[in-house]
Amino acid sequence: MRARKVCMIGDFAVGKTSLVSRFVHSTFGEGYLTTVGVKVDTKVIRLPSGDDIKLVIWDIEGADPADREPDSISSRMKTYLQGADGILLVADGTRPGTLEVARQIGGAFATEYGDIPIVLLLNKSDLAEQWQVDEGQLKDIDGLTQCFTTSALSGENVART
Repeated sequence: MRARKVCMIGDFAVGKTSLVSRFVHSTFGEGYLTTVGVKVDTKVIRLPSGDDIKLVIWDIEGADPADREPDSISSRMKTYLQGADGILLVADGTRPGTLEVARQIGGAFATEYGDIPIVLLLNKSDLAEQWQVDEGQLKDIDGLTQCFTTSALSGENVART
């Protein structure tokens, strides 16, 4: 069985850990859990071809804005991202600043690593009436392959298989 490393990156409190918990364990917790460093989970999924693939999901801590250089990736994050087969870039639809962080991180990742797919997850769709991000703001994220709206709370666009 093939294994693929997928890294979840984004700002603090955008729902990375909650999305992983919903995807891997089909659970959602109301409490906020800060990821320190990286947390690794795995899940075997069946592809449309019928083949099984093991996803090794790296939930990487959000970077402190005070420590972040615009358009760059910290040396610690580079260590975590090494060998990634794909990136899930997560932003919070209720906090437009998190989309700007995603844009910066995504651009820096695309520059550093090239052709590795980047998928944007615009999280917290269950709070759509509070969203401050619109479709026009999703343009011009370097390296972006696809974009989905998600909700770790409701499970929208988070596979449970």
